[in-house]
Amino acid sequence: MKQENKALLIKYLISFALASVITVVVFALQGFFTDDAGVNMQILADGFCVSGGLMSMYAGLLFASRQGALLGITFALRYTLLTFIPGGRAKQELYKDYRERKMAEMKKSTELHVLLTGLLFLAVGIIFTVIWYVKYYNIT
Repeated sequence: MKQENKALLIKYLISFALASVITVVVFALQGFFTDDAGVNMQILADGFCVSGGLMSMYAGLLFASRQGALLGITFALRYTLLTFIPGGRAKQELYKDYRERKMAEMKKSTELHVLLTGLLFLAVGIIFTVIWYVKYYNIT
């Protein structure tokens, strides 16, 4: 197997393991499983939806960060900090120069494995939610 494929497989395995840990933590917080099948289905749906949603949102945050959306916040915080240091503002560069430097330094990689793992777990959670709704939700 090529080195690139091994690295990609390891990324997917780590992402899957992290989503699985989040799912198990949600199961533990819900009280694991009971004797009632409807409640068990709700716990399964909650666990997978929470982990899938968190992983998908994290992938979105990574994407926004890779596009430079958070550079303004870091620049403002750095500028504020340098204001309180004597002579610190003399070292401050312009935002345009700061953004160009940071974008050049930024590693250009895709974090698609996080998004795909999150969407997989979210899809499983939605399937469990639909099963619960069809079989156990009573409207009377």
